Order: sequence, then structure tokens, then C-alpha cells
Amino acid sequence: MKKVLCSLLCVVFCGGTAMAQRGRTISPADTLRSIVANSDGSVSFRIYAPKAQEVTLGGDFSGLRAVFSKGDNGIWTARVPKVGTDAYRYFFVVDGVKVIDPRYSLYSEITPVARITNDEDIFWAKRDVPHGPIQQISYYSTTTGRTRSMHVWVPAGNASWKALPVFYLIHGGGDNDASWTGIGCAADILDNLYAEGKIKPMIVVMPHGGMDTKLFVDEMVKDIMPRVAQQYRIKRGPANTALAGLSMGGLETLNLITSYPELFGYINVMSSGWFGSDEAALREHTAKLRTLAPKLNKTARLLRFTMGGREDFAWTNGQQTVNCFKEAGIKHEYSETPGGHSWHVWHYDLRDFAPRLFK
Repeated sequence: MKKVLCSLLCVVFCGGTAMAQRGRTISPADTLRSIVANSDGSVSFRIYAPKAQEVTLGGDFSGLRAVFSKGDNGIWTARVPKVGTDAYRYFFVVDGVKVIDPRYSLYSEITPVARITNDEDIFWAKRDVPHGPIQQISYYSTTTGRTRSMHVWVPAGNASWKALPVFYLIHGGGDNDASWTGIGCAADILDNLYAEGKIKPMIVVMPHGGMDTKLFVDEMVKDIMPRVAQQYRIKRGPANTALAGLSMGGLETLNLITSYPELFGYINVMSSGWFGSDEAALREHTAKLRTLAPKLNKTARLLRFTMGGREDFAWTNGQQTVNCFKEAGIKHEYSETPGGHSWHVWHYDLRDFAPRLFK
């Protein structure tokens, strides 16, 4: 049993789950494609399980035999010949235990989340209040050349004809567009705040930021924002547009506001900053920010940097980044919530940021 547990922990925690954030050790699972349709009609199945002794395949593959072999990098691979055109359910069996593919695109949506309230009426708990609908919107990304998705929350009882401001909320590294509504408890936080009259009615868009952080700028401006405008009645302009992101999403937030300073009036960079920067790079960032300062100081009604205290492993990078904004003369706020680089901190960040939007 101990061996099985060890194997499963490697599968789950090394497989790119919602717990992963910038700064963790990179494993072969991070770039793994678990299913590959080959040109000869065969299909390759792969899973990262470096401590496992045996891997097999289960699901709707009647009569098809998958023989797995383990590579030196800890990836198990099976090539199944002559797989017909169809949709198939599948799962891996790792040392006798059924395992859902950790690289499945909707993995965060099916991963259980333990909400331990200890009988507290905590702000992120599900209360007896009206709940706004959460939609998963698929769209074709011209930036990546493939179909991607985003989750969208709208307030309970909102009339579909009423135009609303938009808040774009980005997850961190290793997560996806389901993470803010899953482990992030965003829907319940927003439902509770709205029921208490603490936030303005708004549309909250949670996109999939899992790509190169600089490429995401194009994804947001060319694909996500136009799709939101097409799908919903929205108010436009920086006074009606907010942006926040944590960790990797914080980098994407920084890239967006420095590339398009005219788009966003409310900004929160959570547990993030330009990282790996030497003095020359920091001077370059500061010089660029000085040129943007007049526009950012005009359009940004609220620019906020938040961290999880000194135990937040992005703390040093965050301080360097905040200093760049300070030296450039850009108005901003800074605050810390103890808890490190964790969802515990980001729950509070969302709770404190959302009520200040669109006032």
C-alpha cells in the first residue's frame, strides 16, 4: 500500500495539477501530451509515474491491448494500433489503482477540493444566497490556432439585456480556467459579496492563461476580449474593465498593462513580479514604465500589488517590481496577507479587490 500511495502522489503532484505555481521544480509531466494520434492510425498513451511498478490502460477500448513501458524520464508509454474514429473514455491503472489522466484539460474541474470551514461562516463558504451562473465558453484562438476555453461568472438575477463592466481574473502556473471557480472559491466569494451588496454587478471572466506569458497578451486582446464582447452586453473603456492575476497570471497582468496601459482601470498583481531580473533588466523595466507613467496614472483608478508576506517565494521579485513602479512615479498600493504563495492568500485578495471595482 505504501508503494501504491507513493506512485499516486508522484502522478498527482508531478502531473501539473492546480497546486502547481511558478517556482516549483519542473518535471517531464509539464510538457507531456498524454494522448497522441499517430499518422499510422495508432494512438500513444503516456503518463508520468516515476515510482510506479506497473501501468495499464482502462476504458472503452474493448479488444485493444495497451502494453506500457517505462522510460528513463519516468514517463510510461503504450502505443495502441488501429484505433477507430470515435470518442472513448479512458483512465490509467497505476500499481492497481485507477488514476484519472492528470494532463486532461478539465482535470481541475474534476479534482476534489476539501473545504474545511471548522464551523466558521468564512467568506468563501457556500451560503444560502442566490448563486450566479458559471458558464464555460469555448472559442477559437487565432493566437494559438486551436479551440480554448474560459469560465465566466455573472451575478444572480442579472437581466441579460443590462450591460455590465468586466473583470478579467487569471490563475497561476499549472492551473487552468477552472481553477478560480474550484480551489479559488471565486464564485462563492462573489455570490456572497453580491448578496451583501458589497460589489457592483459585473461579469467576471476567468481565462486559461496556460501559455507563454508574453504570448498571452495577444490571446487576451485579440481573442478573449473580443469573444466576451460578442457573447455578453458589456460596458467598455478602462473605467469598466478590471484585471487581476496571481503568480504566472500576475506576470501576464504586468505584460498586459505595460503593453496596453489604456485598457484597464483597475489592476491587481497578486504574488508576482518580474523574476530573474538583474540590475540592468530592472533599469530597463523602470525606463519603460517612466514612458508609460502618464497614461497609467490617468487610466488606472486602482493599481494594487499584493503578496503573501515574506514567506511568499515571489516576495523578492515582487519588491523589485514594486520599486520599478515607484521609481517610475506610477501611483500604486501595496499590501500583504500572511500565508505565503497559496490560495489562502489569494482568496483574501479577491475578497478585498472586488468591492473596490467600478466605483
